[in-house]
Amino acid sequence: MIVRLWHGKTSSENAEAYMNYVMQTGVKDYRATPGNLNAQVWQKQEGDITHIWTVSWWVNIESIRAFTGRDYEKAKYYKEDKKYLLELEPTVQHYECFGEIR
Repeated sequence: MIVRLWHGKTSSENAEAYMNYVMQTGVKDYRATPGNLNAQVWQKQEGDITHIWTVSWWVNIESIRAFTGRDYEKAKYYKEDKKYLLELEPTVQHYECFGEIR
């Protein structure tokens, strides 16, 4: 199993709106992709900045490519991300994961 981690930063003022946007775009698309096992959004406020992580679990790299295309290590952004994010980080991280998801 592979875990895919994406990180972004938004202003704390926009955090709730951006969280809703991420749930309606990225998380919805993750869950609709064959081979996705689960997806969550994590959030941590640090003063005026809120960190957002999308954490998704996948059967294998091929299933991630079904979501991202060939370059699965490149971050996938949506139309309105530039409206909310303070920067567009170019890549994501992937980790082998052991243990089951319940």
